[in-house]
Amino acid sequence: MCADPAGADLSVVGEVEALPVEIEPADFVPADFVPADFVVPGPPTFVFGGVTMRLAPLGPAHCESDLAAWTTSIEHIRSTPGFPWHGWPPADGTFTVAENLADMRMHAEHFFTRVGFTWTVLVDGEDASWRVVGCVYVYPDADPEYDAYVRTWVTGEYGALDVQLREAVVDWLAREWPFRAGRYDSSD
Repeated sequence: MCADPAGADLSVVGEVEALPVEIEPADFVPADFVPADFVVPGPPTFVFGGVTMRLAPLGPAHCESDLAAWTTSIEHIRSTPGFPWHGWPPADGTFTVAENLADMRMHAEHFFTRVGFTWTVLVDGEDASWRVVGCVYVYPDADPEYDAYVRTWVTGEYGALDVQLREAVVDWLAREWPFRAGRYDSSD
């Protein structure tokens, strides 16, 4: 269960279990975002200089470290191509642990139902653990010219790797995914 990094009462978190999962963006999610027989590739690992980043499907287990990552880098994320996206991240950083947990569950449901794919970006920590430093989102695009809309963000600490991560993800999607045309926001 996600713990509140500020030590707040988490009794409300239990209520999140009862929240319905809303599949967004439902108004343009094609039934065939990926073919039914498509096997989602295993998450890749990327090495940029001395930094190893790996992707993992985003879910409730990442709640605490995800919340810590993005709330410490709001300004950097909001300046990243593709963000803010649907008002996220909130400029004032007001997002409760329960809201973040609901968001993690929504993304996990999207992954499971194959209407969109979100990965957390993890770096190898000094204590042999992995910590969240970003996310990769792959969702259907509302523009019929494209079949996927891809956004990535990393924390300000890893901001120098923004472009490298985006390029590595674009290459991975082109090699291993069935998308004919993806749209990628970039600063280029």
